[in-house]
Amino acid sequence: MERLRRTMMFVPASNAGMLRDAYIYGADSVMFDLEDSVSLKEKDTSRFLVYQAVKTIDYGNTETVVRINGLDAGGKDDVHAMVRAGIDVIRLPKTETAQDVLDTEAVIEEAERQCGRAVGSTKMMAAIEGPIGVLNALSIAQASDRLIGIAIGAEDYVTAMKTRRYPERNSEELFFARSMIVHAARAVGIAALDTVFSDVDDLDTLRKEVEFVKQLGFDGKSVINPRQIPVVNDVYTPSEKEIANAIDVVNAIEEAEARGSGVIALNGKMIDKPIVERAERTLMLAEAAGVYKKGE
Repeated sequence: MERLRRTMMFVPASNAGMLRDAYIYGADSVMFDLEDSVSLKEKDTSRFLVYQAVKTIDYGNTETVVRINGLDAGGKDDVHAMVRAGIDVIRLPKTETAQDVLDTEAVIEEAERQCGRAVGSTKMMAAIEGPIGVLNALSIAQASDRLIGIAIGAEDYVTAMKTRRYPERNSEELFFARSMIVHAARAVGIAALDTVFSDVDDLDTLRKEVEFVKQLGFDGKSVINPRQIPVVNDVYTPSEKEIANAIDVVNAIEEAEARGSGVIALNGKMIDKPIVERAERTLMLAEAAGVYKKGE
């Protein structure tokens, strides 16, 4: 079954309380941030805090992700500590080329071998945050079998593009970058994660943005506050109507097969392969979200 990645909550690695409670808010993934949210003087302490948290706290089914620093800025130490701790996913910051992925993968494999963890068990996610990375999105997505997804980081990107965020205009300034990233992810068969929405008080605009990126094909969105999680999860969880329609499509397939008919129709409309695949994925996501159980 495909893992849900509707929401990935950023957690500052220097905040021990948030590290302890991160799993209780209902995010599908939690991302401990050792990079931008941590001051230079707190890097070593924060790395130890995350190491202890991952080693000692049961996060249940919540996927644990850590955003490391660049390899030339403490990232190698981050990787070795997180692999030893048993983190699920290493998230690369500011990924610009496939070589960035390969360089980090080499450090991860070295750490796995040193601590006796199965080689390949630590997964990766690449955050694309600049125009070079956007233009290289496909080669980045193809760089390693460890990659479970690629994500867009908007603030560095819009700054490099000499603009800013315009959420009131559906963030048109991000359309090209979002399209490149989601196409690259789909071409390779990995997840695509959207950027954060920074105004934690504007849940209405957040919902509109989530509906838009879902329409583009993204699997989920990064969040910075627990209040945002229910909104994002709600948009990405199949509705009762969607589930009922998907069940009807699957039933129509089964009935046609039982009759030996190659023609499948539902409510007077022909059902072709893409519609069947969408219905099956809807039911898979609904089951993963706990709002549907096959056979009931």
